[in-house]
Amino acid sequence: MENSNNSNTKKSKKKIVIISVIVAFLLLGGLSFVFYPRIKLKGNETVKISLNTKYVEEGANASIGNIDISKNIKTNGKIDTSKLGKYKIEYYVKEGFITSKVVRTIEVVDDEKPVITLKGSEETSVCKGSVYKEEGYIATDNYDGDITDKVEVSKGENKITYSVKDSSNNVFSITRKLIDGDKEAPKITLIGNATTYVTKDYKYADKGAKAVDNCDGDITSKITTSGKVDTSKLGTYKITYQVTDSSGNKSTLERKVIVQNATTTKTTSKNPADNKTGIIYLTFDDGPSSTITAKVLNILKEKGVKATFFVVHHSDDLNYLIKREDAEGHMVALHSYTHNYKTVYSSKEAYFDDLTKISNKVKSIIGKESKIIRFPGGASNTVSRKYTKGIMTYLTKEVLKRGYHYFDWNVSSGDAGGAKTKEKVYSNVVNGLRYNRANVVLMHDFEGNYKTLNALSDIIDYGLKNNYKFETINMNTPMVTHRPNN
Repeated sequence: MENSNNSNTKKSKKKIVIISVIVAFLLLGGLSFVFYPRIKLKGNETVKISLNTKYVEEGANASIGNIDISKNIKTNGKIDTSKLGKYKIEYYVKEGFITSKVVRTIEVVDDEKPVITLKGSEETSVCKGSVYKEEGYIATDNYDGDITDKVEVSKGENKITYSVKDSSNNVFSITRKLIDGDKEAPKITLIGNATTYVTKDYKYADKGAKAVDNCDGDITSKITTSGKVDTSKLGTYKITYQVTDSSGNKSTLERKVIVQNATTTKTTSKNPADNKTGIIYLTFDDGPSSTITAKVLNILKEKGVKATFFVVHHSDDLNYLIKREDAEGHMVALHSYTHNYKTVYSSKEAYFDDLTKISNKVKSIIGKESKIIRFPGGASNTVSRKYTKGIMTYLTKEVLKRGYHYFDWNVSSGDAGGAKTKEKVYSNVVNGLRYNRANVVLMHDFEGNYKTLNALSDIIDYGLKNNYKFETINMNTPMVTHRPNN
């Protein structure tokens, strides 16, 4: 009987111990639940973002029980959106001796298709009895650069297809249609300016035009001219040039001749661009850049608009963008090789040395010389005073003697200064436009200038909606210049 009681007592003690352990465990677990910091990501654990786009951090939440301690979260890790790859951001929070952490993986991917730009037209007439001769093409990619050598060309019935794949397997294709027979009109090019000024009672001598046909070649001799200019009477006259090729395709081009008094000339206005109305010249300084220029070109191509790029030297790795600018019909103009004011304006010789370098670079890329320039800081800059007194007064005259035309601007986007948002860039441009003149708009395609990139489509849409015409600057464009301040 005694042994039975002892046995029951032992069993009771054992139960008490087990129950005590369970209670202790539950108590400790509860305390752990209450005092153990917990952290949770906002958004997804794995995020994919496009190359050269801005990464937006979503953050995380942290708490102990019902107490929010998110402000105590710290992070480790960096992301370089200019390079493909996977990056990790570690979020951690520490309370006492306990640290909790979570990790987010950000994968930078190239999901932008490359671009193939055809030289010549996407619809090309093949002359009777001849075989189409390839006019050429270039392929560029936002990550790989120039990938022209990767283009695959396949010929089909009355068409040629060009395809290219970048290193991230993004594929782009474009087709050139071949039209049997000569259905392409010849091209007439004026000799001299499209708008010519002549003083009243002086003789007007027309400079004529040239005409080239895709099948017949030079057909300048077939041009017929109509229209008369009466220099005894003030007014605006038109000279019309017309030419027809052997297949019956006809082209017409006009020259405007303005007869004016001797007391006025086409440069009488302080702003020569007042002679043209409803024109917008979009100009971009300080490019090309890896993050902005290609996207600007994509927008211009989508909208069917041409622009002028005042380029500088950054890296030969970006030469393909200058090549693309030219191939897509934009004007490649000269800004500076160094864009270092101290270097450029240290002397007259230093300026022209810098100009020669960027001129030679552009010519080596696009195969032709550009004579259109913009001074670093503009002709009215005052920073040059620090280095050479009177240099801008000298340079603005000397560049003209050397055959260059220089352009400043009469509409500023402010994107290199006070404009910090796309909305401000947009408002600066559209509020600065005037329909009774030509508008030279200053913008920049330097690295990371997303505010201008994001405003560009809306600016173009505004111009088109309000009947403006977009053109590139050329050697016939009246110069828009500032008065030198040094």
